[in-house]
Amino acid sequence: MPVKRSIGRCIAAGLALAAASALAMQVAGVTLDDKASVGGKELVLNGAGLRTRAIFKVYVAGLYLPAKTADAQAALAASARRIELHLLRNLSADQLLDALDDGLKENNSEAELAAIKPQVTQLASIMRAFKQVKEGDVVGLEYVDGTTRVLLGSEARGTIAGEPFNRALMKVWLGEHPVQSDLKKALLGG
Repeated sequence: MPVKRSIGRCIAAGLALAAASALAMQVAGVTLDDKASVGGKELVLNGAGLRTRAIFKVYVAGLYLPAKTADAQAALAASARRIELHLLRNLSADQLLDALDDGLKENNSEAELAAIKPQVTQLASIMRAFKQVKEGDVVGLEYVDGTTRVLLGSEARGTIAGEPFNRALMKVWLGEHPVQSDLKKALLGG
């Protein structure tokens, strides 16, 4: 009997381990945590996907929200949110900024962009200080309590005030003309 009980416990432990690891998501060899804490708020991984440009894999993006949703407007209205970019290639800060700038212009009106111009300038300053992001780096953009925090790895590199700025920035991935439509779908759990 003790052998059967021991085997049963091993099987149960194996199933528990498999269930726990199934909670994390893997995309293009990058494992994303199933949860993130932003400003003391627990967020869940809503979805993740691969950003490509031409034939190149650029990054894996993960979207964290207070609760899962397939609706872009609900994601944009979330009280706390995090998007993280797991770099799959080296990029200069200017390359990263150019891509974000294109996404901002595609998804926001001229009036919206004019209203957040100081914040966009502040983001550019923070990211230029990166000089370069390397394969394996993680760029995090966290929003909570009206402030966007920019991270490189686990190190905060700066904060930018204003919900309109963060909403405009999130539209790069979740707007009407996202940087990549299948990435938007993946971030929304599809």
